[in-house]
Order: sequence, then C-alpha cells, then structure tokens
Amino acid sequence: MGDRNEHDVISFQHACTGVDGVFHEAVVTAITVVELDNEEGKFLASFSLHRSPDGFAAEQLLEGAGDIVLEDDKAVGVEAYGKTSFKFASGTLECLADKTVNFKATPAGFGKFKLEFTD
Repeated sequence: MGDRNEHDVISFQHACTGVDGVFHEAVVTAITVVELDNEEGKFLASFSLHRSPDGFAAEQLLEGAGDIVLEDDKAVGVEAYGKTSFKFASGTLECLADKTVNFKATPAGFGKFKLEFTD
C-alpha cells in the first residue's frame, strides 16, 4: 500500500468442491479481500456462492482473521478462522438459510486448503 513495508491489501478468488455433509458434490466459488500486515491477515470482505446439483446458497463473511503458514521461510498456505452467514439458500442447501456458522481453513498441500464449517 506504500505506507509501510510488508503491508498489503490483496484479493483472491478460489473454487473448490465439497467432500461430505450437506456440501457433498457442491462447488463453491468465492472472492475474498484481506489486509496483510507481515504474515497476519484480517479479512475485509468475502462472498461465496455454493452450487450443488439440487441447491444453491450465498454466503457472506461476518468476521475473520488468518496467518500465512511458513515452512523454511516459504509460504505453504494459510490458516484462517472466523464467522460467516448464509444469506440465502435453497433446494438441498436450504438448511443453511439465515444460518451463521464458524469457519476454519487449514493448509492441505501446495495451493490447497481444507475448509470446515461448525455451529
């Protein structure tokens, strides 16, 4: 941003496929904006769309933080956590409508992460 070293605002997009539970075979696409101060991150915004063969849900970040995970001084992934809200859900994902949940993301290999939702 130019105000100090190692301070950035970044945005990224990602897509993944659900492996179990209500998200089994659902595809999520998301865009996220994060403020990074060294390896520590604060989520500024995130919006995700979940599409299953017979359902749809829209998710909006409420709060979140995370850290870049380093191994041998190299970034290998991100650990993140926070709260998110499903603003709309229908079909097989209707059980998520108006629900607020906690999320946790952990590294799962190069360019991969595991995302879990809990009540």
